[in-house]
Amino acid sequence: MFREKGVTDAFIRVSGATRVGVKLVDGAAQETTDINLPGLSATPETLAELHATLSDLSARSDAVVLAGSLPPGVPADYYATLTAGLRAAGVFVALDTSGAALNAALAAPVLPDLIKPNIHELEGALGRRLNGDTEVLQAARDLIARGAQIVAVSQGERGALIVTATGAVFARPPRVQVLSTVGAGDAMVAGLVSAHLDALSLEDAARRATSFSAGSITRLGPHLPDPAALAALAAQVEVTPA
Repeated sequence: MFREKGVTDAFIRVSGATRVGVKLVDGAAQETTDINLPGLSATPETLAELHATLSDLSARSDAVVLAGSLPPGVPADYYATLTAGLRAAGVFVALDTSGAALNAALAAPVLPDLIKPNIHELEGALGRRLNGDTEVLQAARDLIARGAQIVAVSQGERGALIVTATGAVFARPPRVQVLSTVGAGDAMVAGLVSAHLDALSLEDAARRATSFSAGSITRLGPHLPDPAALAALAAQVEVTPA
């Protein structure tokens, strides 16, 4: 699949069974249940190899995405540490994680350029409830003031609040037939990173990211619709000032 998509395999391979994630899809209810099992334990040697590979790749890259849960053996502040080094090297860093890893990253002196929590992950990281759109917007603006460039707070079917230093919009997706919600957040991150690399406006970035997310849930597996279908979805995204 990587070869078909033109993706270079730079995985660090370790001993043991690959982590299993089970997805139960209820087509009638358009609901997906995730059962995610623990991953492999990382050793200091494995992390050293990963760090060397990441350093090599980042020297030739404009953006790095740090995503997913941290496996056993990896300290909670690992993403925060990587973020500081990558941003110091001038690399655009996007972070998509949750729990202790997100908490540590948001408490660190250097924040990622792009942060994409859902509303519940953001509340957990901040340690408080966010009651209403005004409080969510203020929380996102606080992160921007601390050094983030883009904060996207996804809110399921309602869409996403996307905030930068120059503005804030709410992007609402068009109605689509949902086959699986797995990967919707990942697709939104891909859209936002792509929009950053193409220097799109905030409104166009919101349309692209939301179309990627909406398109991903119409398919099973890690696949987006073709460019024409994505463009059609983007044209249906409702973008309003927040």
